[in-house]
Amino acid sequence: MSLFPASLPKKGSTFDIAIAVALLAAAEAVSPFSCAGLTLVGELGLDGRMRAIPGVLPAVLASANAGCQTVVVPRANAAEARLVPDIEVVPVASLRELLCLLRDEPPPTEDDQPEQASTHYGMDGLAPRCPDRRTDLDLTDVRGQAEARRALEISAAGGHHLFFSGPPGCGKTMLAERLPTLMPPLEPEAALEVTAIHSVAGTLPPDQPMITKPPFHAPHHTATRAAIVGGGSGRVLQPGAVSLAHRGILFLDEAPEFQGGVLDALRQPLEEGEVRLSRVEGTARFPARFTLVLAANPCPCAAAKQMDCSCAPGIRRKYTSRVSGPLLDRIDLKLELTPASRAELRYDLEFAESSEVVAERVLNARERAVKRLSGTPWRTNSEIPGPELRRHFTPSGEAMRAADEALQKGTLSARGLDRVLRVAWTIADLADREEPGDDDIGGALALWNGRWT
Repeated sequence: MSLFPASLPKKGSTFDIAIAVALLAAAEAVSPFSCAGLTLVGELGLDGRMRAIPGVLPAVLASANAGCQTVVVPRANAAEARLVPDIEVVPVASLRELLCLLRDEPPPTEDDQPEQASTHYGMDGLAPRCPDRRTDLDLTDVRGQAEARRALEISAAGGHHLFFSGPPGCGKTMLAERLPTLMPPLEPEAALEVTAIHSVAGTLPPDQPMITKPPFHAPHHTATRAAIVGGGSGRVLQPGAVSLAHRGILFLDEAPEFQGGVLDALRQPLEEGEVRLSRVEGTARFPARFTLVLAANPCPCAAAKQMDCSCAPGIRRKYTSRVSGPLLDRIDLKLELTPASRAELRYDLEFAESSEVVAERVLNARERAVKRLSGTPWRTNSEIPGPELRRHFTPSGEAMRAADEALQKGTLSARGLDRVLRVAWTIADLADREEPGDDDIGGALALWNGRWT
């Protein structure tokens, strides 16, 4: 027998239950009419148990788009499958239970059912790699770094990419880990999209069928290019870190330590919001609209104080050049951090705002942007294309004076101007202003023009 379309090779255990029911219908063990119009998804064990599989959500979405009204899935995947509206989900624990349904017979008793596995397994047979994020993180944990905390707020409000550089211990990682606490929950459509990606990757926990918070993904600097942008062999292509961070944050700590070419592979997803993986058999597309946060030490020896650095100037330049100019040109906010002073370490906690307070301002700024962008496909300032930005969202000539001078001097590129304008709109939204003024443009220009030396 063959599965439609016959010309397309099939691989994986997702088709087990469909093949089993088709064979039983051909052998007249069940009526073919009872199987008509059903989509059957699941892995079948040798003991007749229906095993949970990854990728159920996108499979059910595709089935619904094809006009199917009823989908049979393993019981462990039922909550995930029910996220798709207007479709009937039939969860079953075993092939015997499914046959009883198709034959219109009483369901088997619990004693007749095979024992269910307690762990949801991914495609590689391992438990899904979805680390638990701490829920007690707060922006008040960071002492000092007022400018960096302000940059986090701007990044969260507008979806702007961010680069922190500075010696060890100045708070780069602490700041990046607290960015998710400032971001609002995902909208229903975005949440469904993010959940579908993690379902395909096998990283969706069984007790969390819907991902409602922006994901935070932080791969180690030894990650390969395929691990970052996605890949695989043949037709089995898996989403990478950029897609697992879709609608959330991709944090690359120790950015210069990543292998050559890995960071530059981010340039296309940063511009287009998706990854295209081309193979001989075809092309796969994964969404990848994320906020990129980079962190780096100023030199390989990572000395806590500049006076203790043992690196020659040439070594420092070679190290910093690993983050290429074209990639830096796509980063909206760049800050060079210094260690907090003794006074800040002692007293700043009394004046630092909590994540809850800052998140409220971020939410108000996003709502203001959504209102301004109503009738367009964009939701945040960072998503506005350059031509549309210059055509419909250009501030007054007086406000643009600093940016025009930077363009004339050659210190600001055309791409950089677009990013300065987007950040300026976010700063204005946070201040509840109708449009950016000269201070907003100047602040955005200073944040974009920060240089890593």
